[in-house]
Amino acid sequence: MSTSTVSTDNRWIALYVLCVGVLMIVLDATVVNVALPSIKEDLDFTQSNLAWVVNAYLIAFGGLLLLAGRLGDLIGHRRIFMWGLAVFTGASLLCGLAQTQEMLIAARFIQGGGGAMASAVTLGMIVTMFPEPREQAKAIGVYGFVASAGGSIGLLVGGVLTDAISWHWIFFVNVPIGLATALLAARLVESRPGIGLSEGADLPGAVLVTSGLMLAVYTILGVDEHGWTSAQTLILGAVAIGLVAIFVLRQARIEKPLMPLRLFHSRNVSGANIVIALLVVGMFGIFFLGALYMQLVLGYSPLEVGLAFLPGSLLMGLMSLGFTDRINMRFGPRNVLITGLSFLLVAMLLFLRTPVDGNYLTDLFPTMIFFGFGAGVAFPALMMLAMSGATPQDAGLASGLVNTAGQVGGAIGLAVLATISTERTDSLLAEGKSMAEALNGGFHLAYVVGAAATAVAILTAVTVMRSQSPAAMAAAHGEPAQDEPAQGEPAYDHA
Repeated sequence: MSTSTVSTDNRWIALYVLCVGVLMIVLDATVVNVALPSIKEDLDFTQSNLAWVVNAYLIAFGGLLLLAGRLGDLIGHRRIFMWGLAVFTGASLLCGLAQTQEMLIAARFIQGGGGAMASAVTLGMIVTMFPEPREQAKAIGVYGFVASAGGSIGLLVGGVLTDAISWHWIFFVNVPIGLATALLAARLVESRPGIGLSEGADLPGAVLVTSGLMLAVYTILGVDEHGWTSAQTLILGAVAIGLVAIFVLRQARIEKPLMPLRLFHSRNVSGANIVIALLVVGMFGIFFLGALYMQLVLGYSPLEVGLAFLPGSLLMGLMSLGFTDRINMRFGPRNVLITGLSFLLVAMLLFLRTPVDGNYLTDLFPTMIFFGFGAGVAFPALMMLAMSGATPQDAGLASGLVNTAGQVGGAIGLAVLATISTERTDSLLAEGKSMAEALNGGFHLAYVVGAAATAVAILTAVTVMRSQSPAAMAAAHGEPAQDEPAQGEPAYDHA
């Protein structure tokens, strides 16, 4: 039975509005990368300070996702989404107006916080709006496309805006989009009351988890400069792990926790969060290092890099929007996820054969096809599994959790891949290789590590997750105690 009181047509329009908001936030994570050289020259950044244009955003974003998702459960998902849009849009305006390094970095931190608030609750709102299995599969397909393809679209948009106007417009463009999204969301997205702050407003817990996650992201981002075995990395890493561990222990002991640990009783929820943390390591191998290969080895412009990823993005959209709902209903999201991950693994292995004088049609285009198909079917299935153990009261938390796993996994993965790639490149240069050969050799070693992480993700999906029909997962969203699971399968797969 649907829990929504808005019309079916309005629910779908509301979904597209929510996804536009998410796309704006996802784009912002990559659109800035293309504009960094222009920002560096215009505001006289040093190379080390320039990293903070990206890092300030990532620290706030990664650190606040879990808290924002739970706050959505407590005080209302739409309310947190609207607050997040307001903060993100206002901070985007400040970023565009920035004339100093300090103003830009501070505005990026605020922007990251707003992005975390808006994106943390979106998936929770979607599964609540679409409890019926087939509709939910289709809706998550739309969301999955936006979440997975937004990064490659960002490269294209960033290249166009930076080349055609100036770097300021990669931020200014968010203002009209943010305002329009907020106005439409206020009209179309149903405002559902939260379960109340009294059900889990654990202030000490909120401080612990936010501090721990922010410190973890900060530590990982500093690895490139300080190294994995430096005193700073080891000490700050230990403190971050300690803060998160204390938070988890606290949640197990208090009566009304900020993060109810019952969510992890589902093998599919736990497995999905492990898989996404591993998968983004491999995805970054293709996405970021692949983009660097095109620019630094093949000499592509930022716009050409965006166009190179376009076939993969189009195929991703075709699969996510046109077929994944039916595939998930027919074969079950676990089987679809394993298939998608296998295609992504093939794409990563294909990148191992990219030569210094690579040709797009023979060396890159096949990779983009495997990449687009794999991501197009894997991400919607993964999102369904990540939300499969969440009740309506936990939907925001489950949404924030899977986003956090992806962000932290991505930060660790990028740090690992960048370090390995740089060390290998330096070693090859010392052996007398040309700069192009050395860079390519470094990228190749990083691709191997990304492929290995994806292989472990496949192993996790096979061994940890359990086959479960979409109908059974929908039952888990609603009333697990009364609803009968489909096909004799449990609504929750307990570890």
